[in-house]
Amino acid sequence: MTAPEAPSRVPEGEGGTAHGRRGRSVTGTRRLAAAGFLLPALVLLGALVVYPIGYSLYRSFFDKSGDGFAGLGNYVEIFTDDTILTAVKNNAVWVLVAPAVATALGLVFAVLTERVRWGTAFKLVVFMPMAISMLAAGIIFRLVYEQDPERGVANAVWVGVHDTFAESAGFPKAHPLPAHPLRAAGGGAFVTKEPVTAGTAVRLPLIGVAPAKMPGDAVPAKAPAADPGRINGTAWLDFTRGGGGKPNTIDTKELGLKGIKVEAVKDGKVVATATAAADGTFSLPAEAEGSLLRLPASNFREPYNGVDWLGPSLVTPAIIGSYVWMWAGFAMVLIAAGLAAVPRELLEAARVDGANEWQVFRKVTVPLLAPVLAVVLVTLMINVLKIFDLVFIIAPGSAQDDANVLALQLYRSSFGTDADLGVGSAIAVLLLLLVIPVMLFNIRRMRRETRR
Repeated sequence: MTAPEAPSRVPEGEGGTAHGRRGRSVTGTRRLAAAGFLLPALVLLGALVVYPIGYSLYRSFFDKSGDGFAGLGNYVEIFTDDTILTAVKNNAVWVLVAPAVATALGLVFAVLTERVRWGTAFKLVVFMPMAISMLAAGIIFRLVYEQDPERGVANAVWVGVHDTFAESAGFPKAHPLPAHPLRAAGGGAFVTKEPVTAGTAVRLPLIGVAPAKMPGDAVPAKAPAADPGRINGTAWLDFTRGGGGKPNTIDTKELGLKGIKVEAVKDGKVVATATAAADGTFSLPAEAEGSLLRLPASNFREPYNGVDWLGPSLVTPAIIGSYVWMWAGFAMVLIAAGLAAVPRELLEAARVDGANEWQVFRKVTVPLLAPVLAVVLVTLMINVLKIFDLVFIIAPGSAQDDANVLALQLYRSSFGTDADLGVGSAIAVLLLLLVIPVMLFNIRRMRRETRR
């Protein structure tokens, strides 16, 4: 009878023994070695993430000096201080509006450029703002929203459109001298001191217009010619650059007030009107005899300077517009990638069944893109919760309180002239609490996608 063979000895540490299986992970890596490689990352994670979060939470329960326990006082101040409450409201507007608009524009751009030949070039142009930093974009849009139409692109376009459909201003701040034959008539208008008669030349001098603001096609004023059957006159800028001119006298270097309106008023009614030529001359019929000549207030109103984009009421929408300009390209690229993976058979089947393009887009394309749209929307929501750069750069000091957001208020409360680290830490904790639900939603969505 043959004796049973002794079991072969498995070398220590190999996966065949229980000890070996306990010492190694599923991938065959020793757990101690894996922990050694992970230790530096864990130390950095704890030092740069866990510790700051824990200390901010701890500090938020103490007062400004950090010595006295404040309890929930700092959190109460967030919702009672008007400036911080404005930041909370503005953050809500940002979260609701900016991601939705950027995602919608990205969807529209992705769908419309899918079939055109120059779609790739268009996508490249739309995506280019992503290569610009927030700081640079803020500087760009600070200039775009400049109030002066000669510097701000937005107001230059707006004023151009306005002046196309509405008459532009004439000569703001123009006025006569006491020695001139004109006097104030109330409401910004001026009238002659004496009634006019036919055959007598009328002179209407004004001052107060900078030569640089005169119409480019204005020419030297011309003395009016007497006409027995009409009332002729000249309206001009009674100012000689460099000096030497005489009041009420048309000197050779003085320019006519081109386009200025002249009204003949008799018994409170306008009986005739005229508009001055480039040399300032005008002519009224004989019916105007015995009337007072009036320069209406419309000649002197301030020019239309457009919209105060960075004023208290529009500063937040204006800054959101700059954000959309930057991030619509990001949304477009992700959505276009998702659109490329959509089965074309489903779209064609819908068209064969009689659906028009709008129905195909609304009932087929958008539902199939729902996972991608959710990714873009959630990413942008997290992004706008911490928006800081654009608001800090674009909003002027006078409107910064109206454009305030939580990240900016965190900076102002923590590092401003009257810093309160307790309130700043409470705002940081609030931002963390606002981000957590969005992150949890994103994690759950990713897990559902993984199970599929």
